Amino acid sequence: MHLSVIFRVTGTLLTVFSATFIPPMLVALYFGEPTLGTFGTALLVTLASGLLMWLPLRGKRELRGGDGFLITALFYLGLGLFGAIPFLVAPGLDLAFVDAVFESMSGLTTTGATVLVNLDAMPKSLLFYRQQLQWFGGMGIIVLAVAIFPVLGIGGMQLYRTESPGPVKDNKLTPRITETAKALWYIYLFLTVACAGAYWIAGMSVFDAISHSFATVAIGGFSTHDASIGYFNSSAIEAVACVFMVLSGINFGLHFLVWRRKNLLLYLADYEVRTYFLVLLFVAIAVVTILLNAPDGQHSALRQGIFHAISFATTTGFVTDDVSQWPAAAPTLLLLTAFAGGCAGSTAGGIKLVRVLMIYLQGMREVRRLIHPNGVFPIKLGTTPVSDRLVESVWSFFSVYALLFFLSVMVIMLASEVDFLTAFSAVGATLNNLGPGLGDVALNYSGLDTGVKWVLMFNMMLGRLEIFTLLVLLTPAYWRR
Repeated sequence: MHLSVIFRVTGTLLTVFSATFIPPMLVALYFGEPTLGTFGTALLVTLASGLLMWLPLRGKRELRGGDGFLITALFYLGLGLFGAIPFLVAPGLDLAFVDAVFESMSGLTTTGATVLVNLDAMPKSLLFYRQQLQWFGGMGIIVLAVAIFPVLGIGGMQLYRTESPGPVKDNKLTPRITETAKALWYIYLFLTVACAGAYWIAGMSVFDAISHSFATVAIGGFSTHDASIGYFNSSAIEAVACVFMVLSGINFGLHFLVWRRKNLLLYLADYEVRTYFLVLLFVAIAVVTILLNAPDGQHSALRQGIFHAISFATTTGFVTDDVSQWPAAAPTLLLLTAFAGGCAGSTAGGIKLVRVLMIYLQGMREVRRLIHPNGVFPIKLGTTPVSDRLVESVWSFFSVYALLFFLSVMVIMLASEVDFLTAFSAVGATLNNLGPGLGDVALNYSGLDTGVKWVLMFNMMLGRLEIFTLLVLLTPAYWRR
């Protein structure tokens, strides 16, 4: 392990991240808000800290195997802390340290859980900054940094692997990792611009259109209004949100192939994407049916059901209504759907559908083996064979995921007076990077104890980095390398 290289790279990433405070400064300048100094302070502190880590250790030494895990963890932790500066020093906000870090980490990991209230009265620059945090966290600012690392003499393949979601991390779209990162970001940027334009045409202001496009394409769920998308009360805006949430929940590598080959049928040829569409359809039908059969009825059951099915299934977390007030079956189904999440290689959270598919296929194989003990039954995703090593890694992931999930629920319930529904949904919403929960966290997370918030922040990082990237640092074997 080269600690000097690790801290140099972390310093470089922090230096790059300091530039993200400039757009909110421009927004503050445009609207004449007192937060101009807030972001100026954050920029100087972050830039100085990054340079202090980088300058004494600059050089050409390369990363060693496994160094990317520590860099990724340090960087997300660093961004969570430095990204909290605007929330700490913003005039009139008066947030505690844990709340400022919670908001920052929630944005960075695209979780969308918030401790802030009265968003409609907040400075637009601070609202824009929250949305921007999610946008950079969506595709992964580390993947962005990988694209410029060759100029700085830093190898980036390890960082790409630790940042990329899904069980298969070694497939590159292009021969060079830098070009892969650029390709992903070009697609990400195109979807963001298209989404912002569609929101504007549908009736949003330019500011709201850009801000919500950040959260939509990142599958983050932050909004500039307390009522989220429900603030606009527009079926056109909700339709735009649904389209881009669905697109962002698809593997970005597949988007790249469709664009390069100019063939939309590649979407339907992908086994995971077909399953993804079927899951969205099934959940939407189920939720709409539940709402239609509710005692008081729902005058907009079709519209509400479809929107929330897509929002929760993709782990975006946008809402147009308080789902905790719906018949219990509907919010429970929505929350459970978020556990599966979107496709691997997308900005969605959750376990990822490809893992769920492999667990199901492995279960069916075991059933067939009981009937035919001497039979050979290879697992295939569509027509593509899946190696036993990959199946084992999926089961390992799921086992650790389940263990950590229930352990987190127990820790929260033992450390506070939180009821089971609140603890279960809060852990599910943060570990799956969803955001909205049930019970006491249906609207926001401000009422939770300090210790509970730290546990939930840890879960946010676990979910964003897909558990093993972070857990490997807790093993003695990693530090004995």
